[in-house]
Amino acid sequence: MRSIMKRRGAFFALLLVLALVAAACSSSDSDSDSTETTVAAATETTVAAATDTTVAAATETTVAAASTTVAESMAGEGVTVGMAYDIGGRGDKSFNDSAAAGLDKATTDFGIESNELEPSGGGENREENLRLLAESGLNPVFAIGFAFADGVAATAADFPDTSFAIVDSVVDLPNVASLVFAEHEGSALVGAAAALKTQTGTIGFVGGVAGLGLIEKFQAGYEAGALEANPDVTVLVQYLTEFPDFAGFTDPAKGKEAALAMYEEGADVVYHAAGGSGAGVFEAAKDTSETTGTKVWAIGVDSDQYLTAGEDVQEYILTSMLKRVDVAVYSTINNFVTDSQQSGVVVFDLAADGVAYSTSGGFVDDIVDQLDALRESIIKGDFVVPDAPAEG
Repeated sequence: MRSIMKRRGAFFALLLVLALVAAACSSSDSDSDSTETTVAAATETTVAAATDTTVAAATETTVAAASTTVAESMAGEGVTVGMAYDIGGRGDKSFNDSAAAGLDKATTDFGIESNELEPSGGGENREENLRLLAESGLNPVFAIGFAFADGVAATAADFPDTSFAIVDSVVDLPNVASLVFAEHEGSALVGAAAALKTQTGTIGFVGGVAGLGLIEKFQAGYEAGALEANPDVTVLVQYLTEFPDFAGFTDPAKGKEAALAMYEEGADVVYHAAGGSGAGVFEAAKDTSETTGTKVWAIGVDSDQYLTAGEDVQEYILTSMLKRVDVAVYSTINNFVTDSQQSGVVVFDLAADGVAYSTSGGFVDDIVDQLDALRESIIKGDFVVPDAPAEG
């Protein structure tokens, strides 16, 4: 069942069942605040299974790191996980693929099965996909992306016996785990890398969609890390679209145009947090380097994009900010199959290896000591990374 709705017969059967029960289903929204639980740094990370400010030791559950295999072989036999990807689905070489990597590892380690869906081009059927997975008995069900928030709130309320997990948003229901990340902390590390590597004193940031609050976290961390490493650095910022226009995540041509403009203004390192549009940033780095004879850099996001990009652009990818959605997916499945399910808000930060930076290509090998020192400073609380850009 790992392929996306691999059996068409099963798909149409699900549609029929959904049609029969549609009249009985209702939606509900939850606007309640959730209390974030910070994940502690360790090989095994302790996550509270509640949203209370004070969590009793008896409620603690163990979240395995992505590299950890549970001792009990095939603990997940009989479990079928539902995975609802966001636009781009498996194969986007970024955010969705990171989630898929966590699912694949869980499949190998625990013996689970899975069924995967991705939305239509505009994402209009996100909630429909969640309902198809829940109605067919899949449990747990993952929603990969903040745009699923309303759909998860409605669907989880209608299926209280199904466990749901949403990435990058908070849904305050007892059967929902909200998996969020300290993107600003990871972005601070690649911001420092950009500031340490720049020869011009100017670097850039290309954001996919403005007005969400999420991509602004990437920007804020990048700027803060850059200025911590080099107080004199200049950071150029460009967003591709404004909410509710999500095309900024799927438009490589626009990503390339924005990056080219930054390179022309003197930037020699550009970081993107723009999903599929980031491919255009890599192309812009390649074209600018070849045209001018002076090498410029791009920085990837979410996954190690040096490993997934085309060979023709690899040499221009300085590093990537790793947002370990794979860790979040894997650990949540681990909790489920070991009867240690969590709900509430679970934060994956630097201390929990929820965010990091990549070293593929060896382009940051000479500054690893400085980047790791900054990482330790953030973990200890000596350097607090802002999660919103400075005004003005």
